[in-house]
Amino acid sequence: MGLLTNRVERNEIKPGDHIYTYRAVFAYSHHDPTFPQSTCPTFPDCGFRQPNSGVVLSCLDCFLRNGSLYCFEYGVTPSVFLAKVRGGTCTTAASDPLETVIHRAMYLLQNGFGNYDIFENNCEDFALYCKTGLLILDNLGIGRSGQASSVIGAPLAALLSSPLKLLMPSPIGVATVTAGMYCMTRYATDIGIRTDVIKVAVEDLAVNLGWAGRPDEAAEENEASNRQVVAL
Repeated sequence: MGLLTNRVERNEIKPGDHIYTYRAVFAYSHHDPTFPQSTCPTFPDCGFRQPNSGVVLSCLDCFLRNGSLYCFEYGVTPSVFLAKVRGGTCTTAASDPLETVIHRAMYLLQNGFGNYDIFENNCEDFALYCKTGLLILDNLGIGRSGQASSVIGAPLAALLSSPLKLLMPSPIGVATVTAGMYCMTRYATDIGIRTDVIKVAVEDLAVNLGWAGRPDEAAEENEASNRQVVAL
């Protein structure tokens, strides 16, 4: 992995790594494709999931769909984080030991991860929790996902920088300010920087967040949603 790309080869990943791939000509990062009606020739349990759960077991071939493989980075420095302009590729938060990561992922495979929400509880949020055990105290607002932060941060930065057009006649100056605001928005919402996060044991997750005993009304949405996985 380098500063410009997190692309890796299959032989470079290990159990517990957080992996992702891209769809729609790099428009978004897609993780954990679901093929409950198909037969995978590589892995008999591919596509397994509990009823009303968005957490799916997938082999690497079905996951990638001939796409490239990327590995999410943990514990990066602020300078590296800001240099990676695209969200959803790294975090300043440190990863827990790999055996802890795998335990969380397998537990959530059996018990679910709550209702899918593109901004507050998406695929990247799932993978980030498995890797760090961190959850945001306030359920309102943006979640842990760097991809979601980018979606919010880009138009917000453009909006905030709009009045500066009156003061900066140069388009380059406005673009520079907009880019700076965008990067700072991403940085401020990174789970490794935020102060409104707590460590929650995976066994306590459903009870603490009110998921226990609640049917997942977004089951069909979860199947078509953009999801992220931890390599097992």
